[in-house]
Amino acid sequence: MTETLSTVTTADTAHPRGRVRVAADFLRSPEGHAALLGLAGAVLITFGGFGAGSVRKRDPLLEAAHLSWLRFGHGYALSTILIWIGVLLMITGWVRLGRATLGTGGARSTVTLNELRAIVGIWIFPLLFAVPMFSRDAYSYLAQGALLRDGFDPYQVGPVANPGVLLDNVSPVWTTTTAPYGPIFLLLGRAITMLTGENVIAGTIALRLVMLPGLALMMWAVPYLTKHLGGKPTVALWLAVLNPLVLIHLIGGVHNEMLMVGLLCAAIALVLERHHVAGIVVVAIGVAIKATAGVALPFLVWIWMIHERERRAARIAAGDDSESAELPHPTLMFAKIAGLGLGVFALVFVAASALAGVGIGWLTALSGSKKIINWLSLPTVMAHALTWVSPLQIGQVLDITRLLCMLALVAVLAWTWWRFKESEREAVAGIMIAFVAIVILSPAALPWYYSWPLALAAGFALSLGTLQVLVGLCTWLMLVFQPDGSIGLYNFWHVALAIFAAVVAALSLRTVDPLRLRSTRSPVTTPTVVPARS
Repeated sequence: MTETLSTVTTADTAHPRGRVRVAADFLRSPEGHAALLGLAGAVLITFGGFGAGSVRKRDPLLEAAHLSWLRFGHGYALSTILIWIGVLLMITGWVRLGRATLGTGGARSTVTLNELRAIVGIWIFPLLFAVPMFSRDAYSYLAQGALLRDGFDPYQVGPVANPGVLLDNVSPVWTTTTAPYGPIFLLLGRAITMLTGENVIAGTIALRLVMLPGLALMMWAVPYLTKHLGGKPTVALWLAVLNPLVLIHLIGGVHNEMLMVGLLCAAIALVLERHHVAGIVVVAIGVAIKATAGVALPFLVWIWMIHERERRAARIAAGDDSESAELPHPTLMFAKIAGLGLGVFALVFVAASALAGVGIGWLTALSGSKKIINWLSLPTVMAHALTWVSPLQIGQVLDITRLLCMLALVAVLAWTWWRFKESEREAVAGIMIAFVAIVILSPAALPWYYSWPLALAAGFALSLGTLQVLVGLCTWLMLVFQPDGSIGLYNFWHVALAIFAAVVAALSLRTVDPLRLRSTRSPVTTPTVVPARS
């Protein structure tokens, strides 16, 4: 096999010709081919997005470039085709990269973490300059930041209170909705709109740049979690970060989940490494971005308690008979650690709220998600099913099914927190299960919500069959929304084609040609390894 970046000496890479040779060898490798496929896909998504993405209602830049035709008629159809080809190319590149990482399909596993991290940069670079893809949330973020900038309280009024170019591009369903995000995210939005003003393009790019620290934290923390959870670092990075569902939605779609998930993973990693207070501070910052991160806090208390028991047991085993080495009653230990954790959390959150000059009104704004109705949430599925077998309309039963599922969610969260407390791995598994329950049982769900549990699941040792299921699920979720942010779940053929693509992607993780489209199969040969120059 051709040499990879990890087999080259420092002397080689220090010389320009050596760097060129290393890059050329990488591009000839299976992972290099996958990287180029994904890059081509990202470029097509970016260019297609100018016509068929979540575009502005009026785009002076396209008009000045005489490209407004991309948004209408045949131009719109061409743009849509480019986007879907790009998405499929990124999925194909991701699956091929998965085979190279796992060593399936006749390949040997030679991919390194540094190569995967480099591919992340290659794939997201074109997306940094795309219009918002598969969602219009970026425009809401900017409008909410402008509210705080202009002296309004985003927890009291919606973007409609502040007319202007930013409001013009907000999805109508959110114009009157107050902000459901934490104070630190509002501060970021205010800072961006102070710098970019009413310039939507500059504001969107700035939002993406603000999300990049979350991506960097994921690239560090997700592989690091495998040290405690038993997984393989390269597989974890491939599954949780290079996943098109994550990159296209969280970077291309500009969602604050990118920051929240990155902070969450970093907080868990810090607590697992016994930096408990630092971990609580980081998760508090995550909650101040988006409230969902707070689900992890009770489980981090369990991990802290486990570490405290181990520390005191080690001191007793070493012959320390002082009172400070004795194991206190579990209830007292829990009260002390939980109190300290909540105190640190509250201090960070109060400080963030004071800086933003807002209260905690965002908690009541969380109910705004009820405006979203789609098949990805169990309450909606139940409501639709009832309308099929009864004369009731969905509006008559949706509130009931949502209430039932909310009660079930509270029960599941309480049970999960109490059940998963005996070890570090159990506690992290509990956080993951809690996130899955929230996604499924909440009043509304969107495809990128699955990035929450996926980031933690990737840290565990997963069988090939489980990875195939996750690949299929992520592919399906990536394909069931339209590039402009509309829902494709109510179109039979759209859903059917998404299912077909998901099955092919899942099978392709194990087999190079699952549909047997090749008339003849060439024998798999094992390429020779080219030694590095001394």
